[in-house]
Amino acid sequence: MQTAIIFDVFGTLIRIEDRRNPYLQLLKYGRSQGVSPCAEHLQLLMTRELDWREAAEALGIRAGYVKLYGLARQLQEELSSITLYPDASDALELLQGAGIRIALCSNLASGYGPAVRALLPGLDAYGFSYEVGVVKSNPIIYQSVCRDLGVQSGQQMWGDRVYMVGDSIRCDRDGARAAGIAGFHLSRTGRGDFSNLAKFAEWVLKGYRFELPS
Repeated sequence: MQTAIIFDVFGTLIRIEDRRNPYLQLLKYGRSQGVSPCAEHLQLLMTRELDWREAAEALGIRAGYVKLYGLARQLQEELSSITLYPDASDALELLQGAGIRIALCSNLASGYGPAVRALLPGLDAYGFSYEVGVVKSNPIIYQSVCRDLGVQSGQQMWGDRVYMVGDSIRCDRDGARAAGIAGFHLSRTGRGDFSNLAKFAEWVLKGYRFELPS
């Protein structure tokens, strides 16, 4: 039996101090050309590994070098401002010290992936939507992370114990539970299952089991 923890990334482990939203800027730029932003466009950006030129072409947006360079610069400025939440650092230290396997699972555009890996190196698995090809809450992304971790979901009582925590009720709690993972909602304002990742880590280390609904 193994214990593994799957973390969401932004809003959970990592915060952006200087948010620029360059991918949303691209979608807004497309609106001036009659390309109305929609959920399918966001999903496309998060399920394919695209540079800025490829992203614009895939969305049917005409963008020249100056515009694309500006978006790339906005992304780099945003990435230069990312930091770990203090409770995230404490939680990871506690869990890694106990030998628990740790993974990330996040809906990300490909421009964010390298910076996230650089800030959180050496984890046991990384499940990013642009690499897996689907977004949360599609069960495939959770199953992919569990496979990379070498654990099986849906066996909370007698087999592997797999937990997930993040700031999205739909993706990190309900979506994870639907995939057989003990999912929990993190809200630092106190409106979720946990308000502090270090407290979550301590709860896991006490050996509590979570029985998924049948």
